[in-house]
Amino acid sequence: DIDLIINRTLVYGALSAGVVGLYVLLVGTLGALFQSSGNLVIALVATGLAAILAQPLRARLQRSVNRLMYGERDDPYTVLSRLSQQLKTTLAPTAVLPNIAEAIAQTLKLPYVAIMLKQGEEMVVAAESGDKETRRQGISESVSLSPCLPVSLSLTYQAETVGQLLVAPRAPGEAFTPGERRLLDEIAVQAGVAAHAVRLTADLQRSRERLVTAREEERRRLRRDLHDGLGPQLASLTLTLAAARELLRHDVDAADRLLQELAIHTQAAIADIRRVVYDLRPPALDDLGLVLALREQAGHYSQAGLQITIDAPEHLPPLPAAVEVAAYRIVQEALTNVVRHAQARTCTVCLTLNDALDVEIHDDGVGLSPGSRAGVGLTSMRERTAELGGTCQIESVAGQGARIHARLPLPSAERRT
Repeated sequence: DIDLIINRTLVYGALSAGVVGLYVLLVGTLGALFQSSGNLVIALVATGLAAILAQPLRARLQRSVNRLMYGERDDPYTVLSRLSQQLKTTLAPTAVLPNIAEAIAQTLKLPYVAIMLKQGEEMVVAAESGDKETRRQGISESVSLSPCLPVSLSLTYQAETVGQLLVAPRAPGEAFTPGERRLLDEIAVQAGVAAHAVRLTADLQRSRERLVTAREEERRRLRRDLHDGLGPQLASLTLTLAAARELLRHDVDAADRLLQELAIHTQAAIADIRRVVYDLRPPALDDLGLVLALREQAGHYSQAGLQITIDAPEHLPPLPAAVEVAAYRIVQEALTNVVRHAQARTCTVCLTLNDALDVEIHDDGVGLSPGSRAGVGLTSMRERTAELGGTCQIESVAGQGARIHARLPLPSAERRT
């Protein structure tokens, strides 16, 4: 227990030197003051004063040595105040977690501190301070409460685990005291709030990037369709019209045949225009509304032998365009998967409008195979709900079908409606 021996040696060595020095100073001062030396009364008075001051001096020395060896573990208020100050002064979101890790390591004199964020089912190191070798030894093995490995504390926000706080003991084989564990638990609470905010900021940034990317990809697709598809078609129609006008003067039959071809090309151009418009927004939503558009879609899939039931209010209030398109596409993709893979006989689509639009699709098919990876369709459903700030849960039991529940938030005006 070398740390304890060093601690006590420093404290009592300094205390002994301090008491002796204080005694000599008091005896010399009192002797010079009362013009006497070797007086027993002066010696007794000096001894009494030294004894009275010994305990406060020992306490002050103990705090100083503890601060030197263990940091601010004996002053939780200082630790939390310094951590709070770090959060106040940090402006860049990317610097929040590194500053917290560094503050914990410096304040408590720890060799290694790391903050890990939960991404999917994995924990990824977001910030660390201290010896990287400790990280390689501690994270590569199963992190436990063993005093030889970094101690793992869960970072939570509103009962949701958002990450982990890894703190290494000051020396191999040294365990944290109960007081230190309580302090680390309090720090983990503050760090959990900060980690949640950082993760939200990162998610928001990724969502913005995906939105910008999707917008630019959509613009590129529209430009390609208009420039490479409709542009040449309309140009050829103009040339054909000019040729027909010339033929009308001396060859009416040839002009008639040319006009018939022109009508066919015009219909093809109209079909291309409709395709472009449909890719932007399904026309059925504007013509029929969401519920009737889903019923029409279900009628197409029913031809494959699947019995589909649409359980929804007859009249939904006006919904945001993005919510309507997301709900329509999610149901469309789910029904496609049911027809192709589920081997189901029945499927139920349920729409519920509360503070959000809940879309639930359930079938009685074979369900998803264990360990199967999400395909393009399931990934698309999750992305559509995430873009609107909603959630998408996909559950499956082998032999009992699959259940998809997408929750699409609504603005306050739609909720009141």
